[in-house]
Amino acid sequence: MVTVRAPATSANLGSGFDVFGVALDRPADVVHVERADRTTIEVTGVGSQYIPTDPDRNVVGAVAEALDAPAHIRIDKGVRPSSGLGSSAASSAAAALALNELYDRGLSREELVPVAAEGEAVVSGEAHADNVAPALLGGFTVATDEGVTTVDADIPLVACLPEIAVSTRDARRVVPDTASMEDIVHTVGRAATLSVGMCRRDPALVGAGMDDRIVTPARAELITGYNDVRSSALAAGADGVTVSGAGPSVLAVCGERDRTRVAAAMVEAFDGADVAARAYKTRVGSGAEVFDI
Repeated sequence: MVTVRAPATSANLGSGFDVFGVALDRPADVVHVERADRTTIEVTGVGSQYIPTDPDRNVVGAVAEALDAPAHIRIDKGVRPSSGLGSSAASSAAAALALNELYDRGLSREELVPVAAEGEAVVSGEAHADNVAPALLGGFTVATDEGVTTVDADIPLVACLPEIAVSTRDARRVVPDTASMEDIVHTVGRAATLSVGMCRRDPALVGAGMDDRIVTPARAELITGYNDVRSSALAAGADGVTVSGAGPSVLAVCGERDRTRVAAAMVEAFDGADVAARAYKTRVGSGAEVFDI
């Protein structure tokens, strides 16, 4: 048996749509794999009742097929589905790394990124790497068609998860087809600022770089109370706030000393919108970890 823990992730970070991602040090999925003649799947944990166990409809089934590695796969969910925290990516990344070890395929983590992205296609319809890349590699990642660049960043974060669901497919449908040159230039500048902030481990620069006028405003409309949550987090000391991935989670960047206050403000703001929520006081963390071989 091989057991792998893979972290939650946050993609886009506002200005880096379909490109930027970060691994979070919590929460996480744990995936156990054992060799078998055919792939079977068992799911436990948060939201497990909503996750299909049919290998043709589950992200880890797609990963097992891509690696030609049939196995009994048990997923212990710590990352809620439809949370905007890379739930499917955590399972995909963990399965890819575990099956690679189990069958001694000899692939590097970088080579496993497109394999894990095949699992993502089951959920979103497209094989995006912006979540699976940080889930496998850790840190801050920039995923393009040419490959993945990784920065070993260390930035305090708050991820606030409301008790509502936004599907990845729905969130992609609201993304605008066009944007003004002014908004494109603004977003490119902010993305560059965010990247420098990650390299410098500077929360203020990262927060300033999250601002986006193209994708985030459209996705924010799907999240009840988003504007109040964002305003409350900034008033409590956050350096920047944006939608985490497809939502509904909201991600805030802040200083170490401000995390507790920012987390409380975000939960309170959701409560004011009659939405229950929980906040993870987290930070940019490491990638998937193999426990047993």
